[in-house]
Amino acid sequence: MKKLLALVLAAMMLLCAFSALAEDDPYKDLGHFDMMVGHAQPEGNPRWVSMESFAEEVAEKTHGHVTVTVFGNGQLGTEKEMLEQVVQGVVQGMRGGQFDFSPRLLMFTLPFLTNTRAQVTALLQSDLAKKVCAEAEETTGTVIINLCDAGGYRQFSNSKHPITKPEDLVGLKMRTNGMKTIDMTFVALGATTTTIPYADLYMGLKTGIADGQENPWVNVEGMKFYEVQQYFTQVNYQFHPDPFYVNAEWWNSLPEEFQTIISEAATAMGAYNDQLIDENSEAAKQVIKDSGAEVYEPTAEELQAFQDACQGVYQQVVEEGICTQEELDEMLAIVAAA
Repeated sequence: MKKLLALVLAAMMLLCAFSALAEDDPYKDLGHFDMMVGHAQPEGNPRWVSMESFAEEVAEKTHGHVTVTVFGNGQLGTEKEMLEQVVQGVVQGMRGGQFDFSPRLLMFTLPFLTNTRAQVTALLQSDLAKKVCAEAEETTGTVIINLCDAGGYRQFSNSKHPITKPEDLVGLKMRTNGMKTIDMTFVALGATTTTIPYADLYMGLKTGIADGQENPWVNVEGMKFYEVQQYFTQVNYQFHPDPFYVNAEWWNSLPEEFQTIISEAATAMGAYNDQLIDENSEAAKQVIKDSGAEVYEPTAEELQAFQDACQGVYQQVVEEGICTQEELDEMLAIVAAA
């Protein structure tokens, strides 16, 4: 009898506890939503870490009503394939520097457009960036809920010889991800290009399909490209926006309360991502140096030679309709003010 009474009391206590939790849950009548998100970076990369933080914050703030499942390291395919899945509604979101469906974002990837974190942040948080992101829903069926840095400033590397001046790129076959401004830049510097998906790049460099590549220090360290590249040059020539694409139909099906929570979590995630990049870039570069690879840091005069060689790219992006001359002038003004 005592055991039965104890069981009844325990059951009543559990019921009271669940009732209290339900009363404390302001979203109990809003339903449950699953958000599957993909990206291409490996564990430990700022994108990986910040995405995990985003998933935890969304679960906590929505009282578990929105469950974010993150698939990193290219588990869902290449960045282009993941974005296609988002457009089709197969998955709800992806993060990555994939601009095939939103080519106007390429305006922010002009070579040597910025040289400080403050300038990058000013561009990505500008009204111009908001306008370009807003165009995505109309043209792709996606909503860009955050725009942060894809990995920090990008550097050159190759397996043939040191790159200390533009002429050193002549004759090199450099890998690109198919992004126009990367191709334009390498062609302006005298190199040829070949497109290799990010997940296949290590083997592409190892087998000589490409002589070299360009990536931020954190990406090079995370993917161990230094094992198949001997010569690195710190040119800080470009940064990439990192759009967080979300399927528009799914997004618009969410209660407004959950849209607000997810948007705020995405903003916090972007800031955390950029903080991690800044904290980890020098350490990543040191790992590359410690591996035995050479890292060349050009003088200001040497960097100016690279910048001068790339000036034609600015006119090309206007001619190709990536941005207008007015938008180019606006970006330059934002950078100057920062």
